[in-house]
Amino acid sequence: MLTQRKMQYDKAGAKVAEALNKRYFEAYYCSDRAEALEKILELIPQDHVVSWGGAATVDELGVKEALRQRGQAVIDRDTAKDAQERQQMLKQALTCDTFLMGSNAISADGQLVNIDGTGNRVAALCFGPTQVVVVAGMNKVAGDLDGAMRRAREVAAPMNAQRFPLKTPCVANGLCGDCKGPDSICAQIVTTRLCKPAGRIKVVLVGEDLGF
Repeated sequence: MLTQRKMQYDKAGAKVAEALNKRYFEAYYCSDRAEALEKILELIPQDHVVSWGGAATVDELGVKEALRQRGQAVIDRDTAKDAQERQQMLKQALTCDTFLMGSNAISADGQLVNIDGTGNRVAALCFGPTQVVVVAGMNKVAGDLDGAMRRAREVAAPMNAQRFPLKTPCVANGLCGDCKGPDSICAQIVTTRLCKPAGRIKVVLVGEDLGF
């Protein structure tokens, strides 16, 4: 990472964390991924059952492997033997103790913007798990709320869609086409402007480019 970008992230990260805290999130800024992994593990009690939504950032930090190494109980939908068991696991995750996820975008004034196809990830963010730990690289911070919404729709969603064999404009040409077809992964668009109850959602900002 360019030194100038790193300096920018370190300066802006503290301000964004402050903005999130003013909206009743419990926010932390970590300068690099090693510090972030340590903070995430610190936030998760060892007796918690942990699950997660699709989160490239969580994968990049090695959080899942670290949890397994310390013997954490997890609900991992990718271990399901068939579609029916996978669906059951998605539902069980909504009542786990700690739910891990990324965020498609964050406004500089501390609002989260997330887009979901199935809806399980944003459902857990809104209600269910005892706590939610959101992990986001500083590349997810995108100015005001309109900027965060544009980032989620025009950057994060088209990048995410490339992982799947979908028939959508963004898979075909890399650009959001505001599609409404059955393959669209943009069924739910959720803005979280306040954390209720206070402190339930923890946000770990990382001073690196992570995720989509």
